[in-house]
Amino acid sequence: MTLEVAQLQIHHRTDTCESRNGFCPSWIADHFGDYVHPFLQHLVLTVLAVAIGFAISFTLALVAHRRRWLVNPITQVTGILYTIPSVAAFFLLLPITGRGTDTALVALVSYVLLIIFRNVLAGLDNVPEETRDAGRGMGLTDSQLLWRVEIPLAMPEIMAGLRIATTTTVGLATLAFFAGAGGLGEKIFSDIAYKSNVVVAGGLAVLLAAALDGLILLTQRAITPWTRAVAQP
Repeated sequence: MTLEVAQLQIHHRTDTCESRNGFCPSWIADHFGDYVHPFLQHLVLTVLAVAIGFAISFTLALVAHRRRWLVNPITQVTGILYTIPSVAAFFLLLPITGRGTDTALVALVSYVLLIIFRNVLAGLDNVPEETRDAGRGMGLTDSQLLWRVEIPLAMPEIMAGLRIATTTTVGLATLAFFAGAGGLGEKIFSDIAYKSNVVVAGGLAVLLAAALDGLILLTQRAITPWTRAVAQP
């Protein structure tokens, strides 16, 4: 009888949510603080990569818009960078840039370039020619026409490219731990067999992508009020 009671007590001690590999709210509440630093690493990595990539690709698109012969070479180079598998890119860069954030940033920036370059160029190309003619008729120089007319009218396409690049980078940044850059991917793969861990780390990555996408969308609505006026009946 004593043996049976002891076995029952052992069963009760080991039959927990964690031992059943379930979704354990109590475990999540106790360990949620462990995910704050990886989340901030992921956020910083994403924002830096998108900001650097946007600055480079936006500049390239402006130059290619005036010098059309550059469109194909830039598209081909950025296209090649985009097709390199992300994990392979991290490992290829390790001997050059070392293990850490720099390697992750170089790889992530390379994936942003094609997306934003094509969207900026498409936005500028879609500006109606009669609008450009009207601007020239008002005495605007090429530079004034670009910044006062073309870029504002191209802003919806530009922001759309930025949104795609941002959400894509959030996902790719989960693999940045291969380069030693940390982030939520490190938490996911530290115990990928435990459901609660994967749900929390993966859920935070999804929330980050949604929050950044929403922020960009709100920014777009704030800087392009004329698009809302046109949409109204």
